[in-house]
Amino acid sequence: MAALRPGAFLLLLLFFLLLPPPLRAEEPSPEPPAPPEDRAAAGERLRSRPVPVTDVAKLCTCDLLVAQCDVNCCCDPDCSAADFSLFTTCSVPIVTGDSRLCSQKAAVYSLDVKANPPERVFQLIDHINPSVFCIHATNYKQALYFPSPEMPTPENFDELFKKFGSAAFSAEPESWTLDSDAPNPSDANETYRYEYGVPIQTVDGFLRLPSPVVSSWCSDANPAGFLVNQATKCIRSVSVGKCGNIQALGMLFYTNSSILAVPKSSQMVNITVQSVVIQSLNGMRTLLNSKDVLRHPMILDELCMNVVLGVSYHITYTDAGEIIEAAASFVLGAINKEALSVQQSFEISFTQVNTKPVPLSGNPGYVAGLPVRAGFKPQRSGIIQSTNTYGQLTILQSTSNQDCLTAQGGRTPVLFGYNMISGCKLRITAAVKCQPLTQALLDLLKGQSFPEYVASFGNSQAENVHDWVPIIHLQNSEQSPCQIPVSLEIEVKWTKYGSLVNPQARIVNVTATTTTTTLKQLPLGRERTIPILSSVVFTDISSPAEPGYKAWPTINAKLPFDFFFPFV
Repeated sequence: MAALRPGAFLLLLLFFLLLPPPLRAEEPSPEPPAPPEDRAAAGERLRSRPVPVTDVAKLCTCDLLVAQCDVNCCCDPDCSAADFSLFTTCSVPIVTGDSRLCSQKAAVYSLDVKANPPERVFQLIDHINPSVFCIHATNYKQALYFPSPEMPTPENFDELFKKFGSAAFSAEPESWTLDSDAPNPSDANETYRYEYGVPIQTVDGFLRLPSPVVSSWCSDANPAGFLVNQATKCIRSVSVGKCGNIQALGMLFYTNSSILAVPKSSQMVNITVQSVVIQSLNGMRTLLNSKDVLRHPMILDELCMNVVLGVSYHITYTDAGEIIEAAASFVLGAINKEALSVQQSFEISFTQVNTKPVPLSGNPGYVAGLPVRAGFKPQRSGIIQSTNTYGQLTILQSTSNQDCLTAQGGRTPVLFGYNMISGCKLRITAAVKCQPLTQALLDLLKGQSFPEYVASFGNSQAENVHDWVPIIHLQNSEQSPCQIPVSLEIEVKWTKYGSLVNPQARIVNVTATTTTTTLKQLPLGRERTIPILSSVVFTDISSPAEPGYKAWPTINAKLPFDFFFPFV
């Protein structure tokens, strides 16, 4: 190759330097940015609310009369301008929907008294809820209306009865049910215990206490509640030929499930048989010596034997809400082949461990002839019942010789509804001192520990202090150096409480009046005998029926003389 001249080399270099740059593929130009959204429009979008379901302008809570104007009801659509001119005020000045909403429309009503004639002023304003905890938007549509209940038909009756026929059922849809197997973080630190009214759990569900639900027929779906004493009676359909196949007629049906000591625990308490009583067809009862053998229903000479007629559960628990013992007492009987049904009775009672059961005097009202329950109230605690045998209100018990010195310590219970009087005679000599004699007579009349409270109902619980009535003490005395008590008069005022069909006796007031007399100094060698009396009076203070609520109305009118013509 021939060598280039210096001038040619310079021309070639300038040629390459002056060449234009290589062309590149054209890139798409980016779109111009969108203009920023108007802040007012964005705020309005965020503050938007769903369309209100209720029109407050059409609501009127004081519109009570149909097609008539209600006085001072400014939102009544039946009122005219002439009616508004006679109003003195607006009984309902503002009408709103749900008060829990953060913001909503409100209808405001007022009267313009300066106008001639006065006229009503209506305004529709935005009502702001000042509370921090309010509903921002009602977006849960199911809460805005009540669903129409499904009407029973021959096609769906069995399904509805299976779902709602028991004593307790869930009103929540199936979609709301949670996964019971999912771990709950709060369960780790929770201590389970039975509380009042909580159903007693068993291995396979709940402790059943059959009871009538809609009719008198027995329903086995009634759970027994903790510390809830219950007594039920119901009727069960039977057939002598199939009595051995009816589980509810056998003892095993009521004892085959173990009770959980505390809810959701693995510790179980077996139900033991405490006693078995056999009832004959004529009603005679016999206590069996052997209670360890379960007797099953059996057919013998056209009779169905060992049929359960009654079950009484007795639950023993601790103060920590734990069940430690469960026992059942049975009454078994026989039914003949003509019987189509049998009546069963069920009962459950509770006793705290290391305590003695206290019998009730009624449920709930007092029963005539049963003792009046009494007790004491220490500070910051419930009622502690009297230390006598059954926690009763007692008075002095009379003796055959009427000697007060031998009657000390003898007490008799006060029976509800029974007016009582007792007493004795005290022989006083000149050597008797005033102060020791006064204390001895008070102990004689009131006992060693006279109660402070009386149960208002026959089944008042000791923990319910408001169900106990305080005893008011009064004293009738004279002005003298030595006053000795000679009588104690207890007045119990009670009333009929509840329905007129089945009124319950309730004690509302108890007054204990002590009467004293003057003890004069006797000469040496002289004696004096004074009577010591104790009495109880029951007074019914129930209000009489009002004249407008008579059971049998009377008509003050005369019939025409020939009304029954031609009959006499």
